[in-house]
Amino acid sequence: MATTTRQLTDLISIGPAMLRDFELLGIRSVAKLAQQNPRRLYARLGRATGQRQDPCVLDTFCAAVAQARNPRLPAEKCQWCSQLTVNSKRKKTKRDLA
Repeated sequence: MATTTRQLTDLISIGPAMLRDFELLGIRSVAKLAQQNPRRLYARLGRATGQRQDPCVLDTFCAAVAQARNPRLPAEKCQWCSQLTVNSKRKKTKRDLA
């Protein structure tokens, strides 16, 4: 019985832009992605590009890492927007509002 190694392109919600981001961060396999912390990836990407990243990028990193860690994750939890409530419910501080 042959086993198929999952590719980053097999993950739901991962398109060309995210593949470029993963490449920039040195993430070239699902196994490597599974070892990552989504918040750290988000921070590293911001530093690497010199630009503040959209919060949706963090949501996508969260969904991608969850898929990488659990190949049987239900499809609805693989979508980047499934992570939206997790990250957008963070309490806003005065700094956020300034």
